Amino acid sequence: MKRKRVRVIKRILGLYLPLAAFLFFALFPFYWMAISSFKTNPELYNLRMNRLVIKTPTLEQYRELFEKTEILKWLFNSFFVSFMTAIISMVLGILAGYAIARLNFPGAKGFGVATFITYLVPTTLLFIPLAKVVQSLGLSNSIWSLIVTYPTFLIPFCTWMLIAYFKSIPRSIEECAMVDGCTRLRALIQIVLPMAIPGIIFSGMFSFTLSWNEFVYALTFISSTANKTISVAVPTTLIRGDAYFWGELMAASLVGSVPVALFYSFFMDYFISGMTAGALKGV
Repeated sequence: MKRKRVRVIKRILGLYLPLAAFLFFALFPFYWMAISSFKTNPELYNLRMNRLVIKTPTLEQYRELFEKTEILKWLFNSFFVSFMTAIISMVLGILAGYAIARLNFPGAKGFGVATFITYLVPTTLLFIPLAKVVQSLGLSNSIWSLIVTYPTFLIPFCTWMLIAYFKSIPRSIEECAMVDGCTRLRALIQIVLPMAIPGIIFSGMFSFTLSWNEFVYALTFISSTANKTISVAVPTTLIRGDAYFWGELMAASLVGSVPVALFYSFFMDYFISGMTAGALKGV
């Protein structure tokens, strides 16, 4: 009995206590954001009241947000840009990653390393030359400027991840298909891609999330409020000088977090599988 009690205590101290601390650390910002978005302004700005509970729940902040801002337009812009850049990055990343992983052309390994190094270059160093490209293409103040520029840092990541994933698939499988008459492209589409779905979904989810949260390019290339993505529109619209509309800020932040959270919840198994494969396989 005593041994069993010691085992339970060790389990609590070694597993449940650290897990509870981690969950508190990870979820508390969302809790704070949620309760703040349902408070009235007098309650929100009264420092003497308990900040961790809601005394009078209200939808006032959400009503103000949807009536006085273009939150739905910002959400659409973010979704459209993120979806398009994720698709472009995945398609080009699949082709580049497969070529580096399977085709023994001169400099393949060096090209793979160069791709990874390109991904490590900070985006803040690239937005100045990219601004010239956007201006030359006539895409200034358009969401298409983001669709053109985001793949510059998404494609290297997708390529690097998919190189590792393609290398985890036995080469003999597609070689058998090619012996039976499949072309290289057909073997890629019908044999390799179905087996690489976890890695592809992981790359797509990561690309979507990076695009959704990107701030510097969206702030630099777009000036009109209607064309902004939610990551830029919320702070630039709801913070005016030294005036912070905290209720609407928290409501907009919660609304902007929900799509990404739902996206990850639907594809969590693929995300973990793809992340694990990328961590265990090298170039």
